[in-house]
Amino acid sequence: MDRRRISRIAHSDHPVAAPLDDASVRGLLDRALRRGDERVLDLGCGEGAWLLRALAGHPGVTAEGVDTDAAALAKAARTAADLDVAGRLVLHEQDARRHTSASPFDLVLSVGATHAFGGLSATLSAVREHLAPGGHVLVGDGFWEQEPPPALVEMLGDFDDLPTTVDRVVADGWTPVHGHISTPQELDAYEWSWTGSLAAWALDRPTDPDSGQALDAAARHRTEWLHGYRGTFGFVTLLLRRTTA
Repeated sequence: MDRRRISRIAHSDHPVAAPLDDASVRGLLDRALRRGDERVLDLGCGEGAWLLRALAGHPGVTAEGVDTDAAALAKAARTAADLDVAGRLVLHEQDARRHTSASPFDLVLSVGATHAFGGLSATLSAVREHLAPGGHVLVGDGFWEQEPPPALVEMLGDFDDLPTTVDRVVADGWTPVHGHISTPQELDAYEWSWTGSLAAWALDRPTDPDSGQALDAAARHRTEWLHGYRGTFGFVTLLLRRTTA
């Protein structure tokens, strides 16, 4: 079963493809879109959840999304049409690392997609190329709540603790103007939704050729979470501005 299809199904019942609830997403977007007429770019947009919420909640905003998953982009386009915001959304099927923009953006997002660039620092280097003077970046990434065993680092990646994560962002020329640390409740809700949505999909389709693989993937993920990184892995979303031009 294609990994991207697994991800689409697993995220089908959650507000965004990251451990934030609706209120947290809304609050971060309201902070980032204070004028209400911003141009927004999402690098690694998936099904466009962040962009669709920005467009629906701010009628003057225009947006572009970049992703390599054609099926996810098609879903984003259908949802945009249903919400009557399709005229303000442009979608690009492209590797976000290679995307170029004709004009800079007031807000650039990459939440839960830093792996596409090779980590948080590389992501910030990439978004800098698309950012208008005085613009904001909304970036979300993992961190370690406590020292992880080597097996977790191998499984999830080589993150820092939260203070070190923020210190490195600041040292790279960015100033946090807001942020959100996902609560234990948000983290748990995200994992239950991820594993539960995938498992339910499989159980509802027992004759589907992918049903068994989907059920196995849900069970494996649930075990890794409950017996592995629960309580050790955290997630932070930072709203940033350039410290210097």
